[in-house]
Formats: sequence, C-alpha cells, structure tokens
Amino acid sequence: MSSLRALVLVCSLKKSPAPSSSELLGREVLAALADHDVDGEVIRVVDHDVRFGVSTDEGGGDAWPRIRAKLLDAQILVIGTPIWMGQPASVCKVVLERLDAELSETDEQGRLLTYGKVATVAVVGNEDGAHHVTAEVFQALNDVGFTIPAAGGTYWVGEAMQKVDYADAGPKPDTTGAATKTLAANAAHLARLLAAQPYQPST
Repeated sequence: MSSLRALVLVCSLKKSPAPSSSELLGREVLAALADHDVDGEVIRVVDHDVRFGVSTDEGGGDAWPRIRAKLLDAQILVIGTPIWMGQPASVCKVVLERLDAELSETDEQGRLLTYGKVATVAVVGNEDGAHHVTAEVFQALNDVGFTIPAAGGTYWVGEAMQKVDYADAGPKPDTTGAATKTLAANAAHLARLLAAQPYQPST
C-alpha cells in the first residue's frame, strides 16, 4: 500500500497556543488517516500571515505560497472549521478565496493541479449548521478541482445556546469518531485510485 500525505488546514479564529476544537477534530482526522498509511501535518492558518486575495501570491510577505506548496505536495486536504453564525469561519472563507487561484494553474495537459487531490471537511460548533457549512465548503473545493469522497465530512455540534466545546465534550466513538474513521478510509482509498489512474485531459 503506497504512502500518501495529508494537509490539515485548521480555520480556527484563535491563534496558537489557545485551545481549538477545530484543531482537535482535525488532528483526529489525521490520526485516523494514519491507520491507512497517510502521514501529514496540521497548520492553524491564523498563525500565519495569509493575506486576503484570489491569487497564488499576494506579495509583501504573504504566507500562502508556503502553505500552497505543502498543499500541492499532499494528496489529501482536510479543512477544519468552526461554525460562526451558521457559516464557515471567516478564516475558512479566506482559504477558499485563495484556492480560487487554482482555476488558472494547470499542468502540461491542461488539467488543474488540484485534480487528483481529495478534499474532506471537519466541522465543530455549538449550534446547528454542520451540514450547511460542509455543503458550502465542499461546493467551493469541488469547483476548484478537488474530488470529494463518499462520506467525506465529519462534525460535532453541541446543544444550541450552550457553551460546551468539542474539546470538553468527551469521546464520541459511535458518532463523530465513527464518521471520522469512515472519512479517513474513503479519502485514502479514493486518493490511491486517483494516483493510480489520473483524470484524463478534457481537451
């Protein structure tokens, strides 16, 4: 079984070392991927000077090009985001906007560089909306060339109007944990299929 690499982009609003439930779930996804011979790393985006924009490099010390290089080196992307006001976090939206630049980046056969890469989503929040957030992020990722696996999302939401974070809620092996394991198995499987048989050029 060939080794794969994953990149987890955590879109918490809080800088390290503040605790982050989004990062916790992202690391759990990475741990589950390790069971399928996938290694990788976690980047909390807000710890880096990622500029607003829709290009691959916004200049002036923009940190996105370094993160993008890691993304291009990976076969699996995990976006971890909290829910805020029923929406993906603003940091997540910045990441999606930066990924818009990939629509102009192609290989020698005219295929997007993101073709053949698998994208998954991990969502946490203290209100409903995980399905909505997952749908928004998946649609954007698919638009810019990523492939979405079956059951490619995992999430946890706490009771409405309460303040319990995922990090404080205790293990959930039969719910979030089970979804995370399925996500990892399907993402690794799909990534290997795409590596062995890439998409054909469309022209």
